[in-house]
Amino acid sequence: MGTHYNGSKKVMRALDSYIKLMRAADTINSAVNLSLSKFGLTESQFNVLDALYHLGPLSQKELGYKLLKSGGNITMVIDNLEKDAYVERRRGTEDRRIFFVHLTKEGGEKLEEILPMKVNFITNEMNRLNKTEQIELQRLCKKIGIRKQ
Repeated sequence: MGTHYNGSKKVMRALDSYIKLMRAADTINSAVNLSLSKFGLTESQFNVLDALYHLGPLSQKELGYKLLKSGGNITMVIDNLEKDAYVERRRGTEDRRIFFVHLTKEGGEKLEEILPMKVNFITNEMNRLNKTEQIELQRLCKKIGIRKQ
C-alpha cells in the first residue's frame, strides 16, 4: 500500500519509494529480531557483540557512533550485556576517564552461536533477489545513505 498523501507525481513517487523501502527493511528486521530474542538478545545487544568481536575493544562513545546509538542508549545496552557477563568495561590506561568495552569469553561464544543463524537467515532473505538485483540494491542504498555535508 502506498501513500494517500495528495501531492505532485514527484512527491508521490518519493513517498511510495520510502514506504516500500521501510516496509522491506522492517519485514527483514522484525524476523531477525524475533530470532535474536530466542537467544535472549536484542538487536542492539547483538550489534555490540558483533562490533567487539570483529573490531576489538572500543570505547562506549566509539560503539555508539558505529552503531548509531545515543550515549544513554549505548550505556543501557552495555549495562545489560555486562549483567549477562558478555562484556566488561575496563578503564583506559592513558585516559582514565574513558572506559573501553571488551568482549568476554562468554560473549564471544554467544556471538559464535548466533552469527551463523543470522547470516543464513539474511542470505535466504536477500536471495529473493538475484545477483544483479542485489548489486543494484546495494548501489541504490549507498546512494541514499551518503549525505552531502
